[in-house]
Amino acid sequence: MSDAGANASSRLVYAFGQGKAEGTRDMKAVLGGKGANLAEMTNLGVPVPPGFTIACQACIDYLRDGAVPDGLRQEVAQHLARLEASSGRRLGDPEDPLLVSVRSGAPVSMPGMMETILNLGLNDRTVQGLARNSGNARFAFDSYRRFLQMYGDVVLGVPAQRFEQLLGAKRLTEAVETDAELSEGALRTLVEEYKSLVRHAIGRDFPMDPAEQLWGAIEAVWRSWTLKKAVDYRRVHAIPETLGTAVNVVAMVFGNMGEDSGTGVAFTRDPSTGERRFYGEFLVNAQGEDVVAGIRTPLRIEEMAERLPEAYAELLDTQQRLEAHFRDMQDIEFTVERGKLYLLQTRTGKRAPTAALRVADEMVREGLIDRAEAVRRVTPTQMDQLLHPVIDSTVRATPIATGLPASPGAAAGRAVFDPDTAERRGAAGEAVILVREETTPEDFHGMVAARAILTARGGMTSHAAVVARGMGKCAVVGVKGIHVDADRRRLTAGDASIAEGDWITLDGGSGNVYAGDLPTVPSEIVRVVGGQLMPDRAPVFRAFSRVLGWADEVRTLGVRANADTPRDARMARAFGAEGIGLCRTEHMFFEGERITAMREMIVARDEGGRRRALARLLPMQRSDFEGIFEAMAGLPVTVRLLDPPLHEFLPHGGEESKLLARTLGMGRDELHRIVDDLREANPMLGHRGCRLGVTYPEITEMQARAIFEAAVRCSRRGIDVRPEIMIPLVATVREFEHQAAIIRKVADDVMGAMGEAVPYLVGTMIELPRAALTADEIARSAEFFSFGTNDLTQTVLGLSRDDAGRFLGAYIEKGIFADDPFQVLDEPGVGKIVRRAVFDGRSTRPDLKVGVCGEHGGEPRSVRFFHRSGVDYVSCSPYRVPVARLAAAHAALQGEDDSEAAGALSVRRGD
Repeated sequence: MSDAGANASSRLVYAFGQGKAEGTRDMKAVLGGKGANLAEMTNLGVPVPPGFTIACQACIDYLRDGAVPDGLRQEVAQHLARLEASSGRRLGDPEDPLLVSVRSGAPVSMPGMMETILNLGLNDRTVQGLARNSGNARFAFDSYRRFLQMYGDVVLGVPAQRFEQLLGAKRLTEAVETDAELSEGALRTLVEEYKSLVRHAIGRDFPMDPAEQLWGAIEAVWRSWTLKKAVDYRRVHAIPETLGTAVNVVAMVFGNMGEDSGTGVAFTRDPSTGERRFYGEFLVNAQGEDVVAGIRTPLRIEEMAERLPEAYAELLDTQQRLEAHFRDMQDIEFTVERGKLYLLQTRTGKRAPTAALRVADEMVREGLIDRAEAVRRVTPTQMDQLLHPVIDSTVRATPIATGLPASPGAAAGRAVFDPDTAERRGAAGEAVILVREETTPEDFHGMVAARAILTARGGMTSHAAVVARGMGKCAVVGVKGIHVDADRRRLTAGDASIAEGDWITLDGGSGNVYAGDLPTVPSEIVRVVGGQLMPDRAPVFRAFSRVLGWADEVRTLGVRANADTPRDARMARAFGAEGIGLCRTEHMFFEGERITAMREMIVARDEGGRRRALARLLPMQRSDFEGIFEAMAGLPVTVRLLDPPLHEFLPHGGEESKLLARTLGMGRDELHRIVDDLREANPMLGHRGCRLGVTYPEITEMQARAIFEAAVRCSRRGIDVRPEIMIPLVATVREFEHQAAIIRKVADDVMGAMGEAVPYLVGTMIELPRAALTADEIARSAEFFSFGTNDLTQTVLGLSRDDAGRFLGAYIEKGIFADDPFQVLDEPGVGKIVRRAVFDGRSTRPDLKVGVCGEHGGEPRSVRFFHRSGVDYVSCSPYRVPVARLAAAHAALQGEDDSEAAGALSVRRGD
């Protein structure tokens, strides 16, 4: 490599301002978002204060080595000299000082997560020069006290509240309401008090050397990449830890120089609604942190037209230019210094989910972006948030506890501690929240009746979490620090105590639990889909439908739903599901007379007794399947045969056991013996799934008969029925063949007797490593695979999804796991097994249909993996179908430059 090439590759500092820049917006990976956009605005001729950007690589090197990278100090000194020359001021000059801001700027926007220092370069001498040159001593000492506080907190580690205490005391002694009303004399005194605070806190004087100040600030910005809030933000938003942050050193411009100066934050469109109007706030005679920190009540941006008319007119023109250039809604920070406008930042504006849809839709119709870009602009997370009610944003409340946000949305209700009470009070019209240590399938009827579910134990794919998501209900699970006393009917969390009948509110988006009845705001989209609101009364629904329609045009991965009832099936179809990928038959056994018949079957002394009980269940199951087939006419329905261990259907003592024994005509001791015999040390790996069908083939016979009789009945009514029967927990091909032979014989018997044939498939759920590793053998008999990734994750990793929540947080915090594997698919382990099974299965059956029906089917990053792995479809809860449709489109568009589908979209604009 030539010397020139070596120098170019090792360069770490880039200048901007004064009409020219050494970077562009395409250099975000190098300059961070803020630095790249400052360079781009400079190139556009937008008024930007001059400065320079230290590249992200310097942060990475510093955090790795614990030292400033070699040569960087010299490079910064050269750029500082250029900045001084262009501004006509020098850092530390007591006569006419240059002051700078030192600000972070990662390649991906992380608003408020890292540090900023303003007014750097002030000391006891330069503050006098600033006072003389500005003709405003109050402004100079106001800037100095701000710098002392910021630098003292961020760089020197003196807690910000200690400065705030002194500031608050000064307002009291001066008898003023706001900082802007403090006199010059009060500010001079405050400066001395701040310096004294620093001296006592750190054992030395505040640094007066501007060069020392500058490098202290630069290193503090780098270190802020590792702050807990920044780390947590990156984890939640899946931002790589390896990006690092740039540092932007910018000549200060002052909004606190008097009534002809000000500062503000504005958006080119309303970030809450997406409406195309200039939206923002500003303050006269203030600096930027006054706006964002809520120190003073800001003014609406429209009032700037009266206070600073010329600057406002220029700002209006500039914001339109920036949106047209960046082709997206912009978030702008600006300062006016003595009537002159400066832009300090522009970035893609954060927006509410409703606004994201509207902006994407309208920008297509305005010709700013194409359909593919509109799909990219709406994130799966935003789509998810659109479908669930939320706590009213005007409400302020402190949570009593926080758990895992298992199912989004928000709900308020009266706490109840058992499913029967939930059902009874729910049927009476009360809003109830079911509170349990953990839930089991036996709680299902109470979960149906409840508005939300709260558990002290369990993880993101625990029973409570999975069922709640399937029903679109809010759920918070695994709440540490709470005690659920079902006997005393009380929940305690610290000092808070919730008795049965007390109101509580759950926020399934944050995992927060609140005492009391907090108001929630329903989702307009859900109301439209559910037929409760006409589409023309919910404008966001039009954008929702259009954007998802564009997503469907580009995605190649099918999307089905996990649905167990006709109601769920209808909702899934309304949300765009292309079939049912998982219908869990066990949930059909927990209502009314069904649970009694199921229990009678379980405790029967012989096959004859089991068959009599199953004969009672047959018409109930058949009716359920008819309703589901009718709701999904023309689309495939995958029915999973009975899966959970039998003991889950039985009571475990108390009055319910006594009543059941009486109903079944047996002694309580005999019933207890049967229950004890069925209890297993590790039921998730015990007598369940296809193992039940092998032991009790009459169960498989009954379920198959119910499916095929329902299918033929529907077909006779002209309904296009496409059943797919799935055998669960297969480990060997012999198990599959045993169960498939029963299913096919029943099909022949039913269709022969009823005189009509219905096409069907028989396949299996791949949820055990052995099944995945022998997929080529199983595929010779099975016509489809569906990966049950919840159990597959458990069995591959050897983790219980219900109990692992106790330590998974520590694993993620320590970097052992990048993500909770029950939320985001473990690609290196579980994913590798999935890929191998897909490949091996199709090696013996090229037309093998492959789906995913675990919870990962609705998780965006996992959906991208399934897209790349050749899976035909994913299946998820009805309320996550739009999320999966969008995520599948994003997966297809990742390679849009060489994607035929994306190319087709790019030439079509508008409707």
